[in-house]
Amino acid sequence: MPKISKESLEAQDFGALGVHEGEVADYTVNFLSVRETQDLTPMLAGLPDGRCQCPHWGYVVKGRQTWRFADREETAPGSEETRKRITVLAAEMKATSEAITRYMEASS
Repeated sequence: MPKISKESLEAQDFGALGVHEGEVADYTVNFLSVRETQDLTPMLAGLPDGRCQCPHWGYVVKGRQTWRFADREETAPGSEETRKRITVLAAEMKATSEAITRYMEASS
């Protein structure tokens, strides 16, 4: 199974934004560190409807992020609850991965 981590990627420093980016299967994975408030509207002006057309999934761990859609805005606050959920997901994935590994080893 492909995997990626922030630590496995080269850092790109754009001043107010730090980026670690890589490819996993057909997905581009980004770990972003936003150091100060950013409005990406000018950077997206050349795209259809002035908006990024890609689907996004992720977590806001600290601070908050606002997304502007054609019909609404959504703001996701980072919180202790988010950090706890990421920890739980990592533990669940580790347990699942270990169970699969045990099964594959026993089946060989």
